[in-house]
Amino acid sequence: MNSRKAQIEAFERLLTIMDELREQCPWDRKQTMQTLRHLTIEETYELGDAILDNDLQEVKKELGDLLLHIVFYARIGSESGDFDMADVANDICEKLIHRHPHIYGDVKVQDEEEVKKNWENIKLREGKKSVLEGVPGSLPALVKANRIQDKVAGVGFDWEEPRQVFQKVQEELAELQQEVGSGSADAIEAEFGDVLFSMVNYARFLDINPENALERTNKKFIKRFQYLEKRAKEAGKSLKDMSLTEMDVFWEEAKKL
Repeated sequence: MNSRKAQIEAFERLLTIMDELREQCPWDRKQTMQTLRHLTIEETYELGDAILDNDLQEVKKELGDLLLHIVFYARIGSESGDFDMADVANDICEKLIHRHPHIYGDVKVQDEEEVKKNWENIKLREGKKSVLEGVPGSLPALVKANRIQDKVAGVGFDWEEPRQVFQKVQEELAELQQEVGSGSADAIEAEFGDVLFSMVNYARFLDINPENALERTNKKFIKRFQYLEKRAKEAGKSLKDMSLTEMDVFWEEAKKL
């Protein structure tokens, strides 16, 4: 692995290249925070994919892409005199020191849960009116549900054990079935949302990230369905002309693979 000196030199090299591109490249000169925003989101999702695939070389590549964006925003901020890369780095350093009094102060903690509770209490003392202020409104719903539950658990609003949460899941499922029988689309949607929310909570108690779990299933389904398409083509058949029974033969093959 590279030494700390080599890592600092590499980061300084990136800063220099960013300055050169911003000054000399027509495309880079034209960019604003608004034009970069959607690209940054895409890069973040690509990093997430690489992590789920456990492709460490791809993780390294995507981290570089994301780091470039961070440096790019800092360069734009420096041009308006609002902030630069040093301000960004120093701000996060100060925040980390302030929010880890068990490392940089005299606070004692027993475990990870106490750290999380201290973290949320410190943020409230910093002036936040709600522990949920730190949950971005633009997060995808599944990720947002997980962050909401994690945040409120940090201040003690939580179930005591997984069994209780599973009972809640069953309760919400029963309420959903009841509404399905009533035929009210709005009520069904509301209850379906409650089921998903309770399942996300149950995942947290099982120490499972629901976003990762669902994406894992997405990838598994895609792989199996593409195998089904491949086998159907090899057999000279079109999926739309095949029965479910015929397709299931290939599906079972995919599952065994």
